[in-house]
Amino acid sequence: MSSNSPARHFQLKVEGMTCASCAGRVERALRGMEGVASANVNLATETARIEVATSTIATSDLIRVIGKAGYSATVPNSHASMEDTKNVLQRQRREGQAALIAALLSTPLVVPMLADFAGQHWMLPGWLQWALATPVQFWLGARFYMAGWKAVKARSGNMDLLVALGTSAGYGLSVYEVLRTAGADMGHYYFEASAVVITLVLAGKWLEGRAKRETMAAIHALQSLRPQQALVRTGNTQTLRPIDAIRPGDHVIVKPGEQIPVDGRVLDGSSEVNEAMLTGESLPVAKHAGDKVVGGALNGSGLLIVETLAVGSETTLSRIIRLVEDAQAAKAPIQQLVDKVSAVFVPSVLVLALLTLAFWTWYSGDVQQAILNAVSVLVIACPCALGLATPTAIMAGTGVAASHGILVKDAEALELLRKSTVLVFDKTGTLTEGKPALIASMPVGIDESELLRLAAALQRGSEHPLARAILRVAEDRALSLPAIRNLQAVPGRGLVGEIEGRTLQLGSSRMMQELGLEPGMLRSDAERLQRQGNSVSWLAEAGKEPRIIGLFAFGDQLRSGARQAMETLHRQGIETVMLTGDNEGSARHVAAQLGMDKVFANVLPGDKASVIRRLKSSTSTVAMIGDGINDAPALASADIGIAMATGSDVAMLTAGITLMRCDLLLIGSAIDISHKTYAKIRQNLFWAFFYNLIGIPLAATGLLSPVFAGAAMALSSVSVVSNALLLRRWKPERQTEVEA
Repeated sequence: MSSNSPARHFQLKVEGMTCASCAGRVERALRGMEGVASANVNLATETARIEVATSTIATSDLIRVIGKAGYSATVPNSHASMEDTKNVLQRQRREGQAALIAALLSTPLVVPMLADFAGQHWMLPGWLQWALATPVQFWLGARFYMAGWKAVKARSGNMDLLVALGTSAGYGLSVYEVLRTAGADMGHYYFEASAVVITLVLAGKWLEGRAKRETMAAIHALQSLRPQQALVRTGNTQTLRPIDAIRPGDHVIVKPGEQIPVDGRVLDGSSEVNEAMLTGESLPVAKHAGDKVVGGALNGSGLLIVETLAVGSETTLSRIIRLVEDAQAAKAPIQQLVDKVSAVFVPSVLVLALLTLAFWTWYSGDVQQAILNAVSVLVIACPCALGLATPTAIMAGTGVAASHGILVKDAEALELLRKSTVLVFDKTGTLTEGKPALIASMPVGIDESELLRLAAALQRGSEHPLARAILRVAEDRALSLPAIRNLQAVPGRGLVGEIEGRTLQLGSSRMMQELGLEPGMLRSDAERLQRQGNSVSWLAEAGKEPRIIGLFAFGDQLRSGARQAMETLHRQGIETVMLTGDNEGSARHVAAQLGMDKVFANVLPGDKASVIRRLKSSTSTVAMIGDGINDAPALASADIGIAMATGSDVAMLTAGITLMRCDLLLIGSAIDISHKTYAKIRQNLFWAFFYNLIGIPLAATGLLSPVFAGAAMALSSVSVVSNALLLRRWKPERQTEVEA
């Protein structure tokens, strides 16, 4: 392994896994490869995520190792989602047909047993029971033998091995009785136990597969938004092209009622666009020339001409799908407990079954009953529910969150969000709209137009919100802006440049203090404006006698729902903190309006991360929400970062949670779904362990027949997945209140 080689990541689709032990065996095989840094296998999504630290490992090497462990692996094709869905449905149909045939063959074997409870004593001839049970055992149950044999060859165990051993023991004992009694009706046969166990396991797997497919509903819904082709305008001609043939810069025609095929900018036309599946926003959004649109959104009644900005894997929709897939495939930290248990579970069950067989043979002398008790132990102990308890809840929770505009990067982010006790907010663009307007400009020694002309010249080309506010006013007044030389940005402070032979400095109060400049006659005005919640910037002239020549005050509207969001967070026991580079007066005014607990003002971008680290030094788990590039270091320093999707890509990549629309109420909703998801995980793990803790002793003591053991085992898996699916009913608090 080369320590200098960059880490590479692989994702493979693994087929043939049936329980937590299978997933564990694939993981151990991959981790045993030289050069593999980490490997995580998810039973629910049937995926393996591998990180390698050497360039010598190829995909084929990983597939070969998984094959040696007894399973098959393929590279997932991102463009074959429809085909993958079709294959899953076909497999589900085959499993349903197998379960139905098994049920039809097993029913005649079970009816006499049920009739016996009603006082009707009759039974089928032994040879007929044998004939009915054999195809169930060796045709429909062949999958258990094949998978169990692979486990044996890999010196491991899994659910299939337990089922194969258990049902074979019951079937073999019954065959022995048929041969011993020459098919007489008085023999003790257990064909119904073996056949019904296989039938129940097949039925349970079919139901489990259907439920697991429902947990993938969010992914399927997002994938269905991908158009397969687009109408492209070239000059005066229009051609229908496959989506893979579209390139940035192409002009795409989007007719009314069609899905927008690419990320782009509207060149011509106007319409209302439904982005609900992407952002969770139920109301259509008006789009006009110059506005950006995202692929997958549904166009309303207007015709749009869209210039392509991003296609394929670079579109917002593709990034959302990747985030949801990554979150659903990743393991939660709590899964480590399950993995440790699963590693020793099947071998322990095999030993316990042998001990049960030996004890009952010695204690009662009844070998038949001893075998049945051992079979019950093998059957009920299948660890399917353990393997599904955590990932199905994660899949359902992250899926429903995504449908409401909350993207979770991974399962660890969901757990950290649940533990958060302190939530840190950036101010501009997060708590406020991020569109400040110039509300006052006060010159000293020059007229106001000259003050605006000089300041606008310094900030020409800047994308900073305050710069845009000054430039808008200069444009409205049709001011002629002079040329600028030697322009320099002073991080966290402002700008310095030469205009018409004068060196000018535009920036914050901190910058003026460091330059040793006093506000003079503007002091009282500045203090008044800051108390009113406005941000203040200064324009100064350097030279032999440096002086301040003007003041600018900017006002920014609070985001809608910001106050309600703070109230929700306080009800959830979260301490709210503002962290901003803005002045103390403006920051405290906004914090007081919102009822926030703490304020850190005048903090430079480079110092935000250190404030986060100080907050983390206590026992608090700290989350931070921001939207700008300068928030990225602080987002990374927090235990969990939350980004606004309308902010920079850097912030989104750094954060563990992304909010797809600028609605601060989504923060409380994200915390709520994180708590509910982990509540489901705890419930699932409780039931998974409960079934085994109660069922195995009952089976070992002879109080549970193989038939009931099979039913309990199948029920455990289905109940765990069904319980996780209840998360799909979740809705954000505000939406629930509106509908109520």
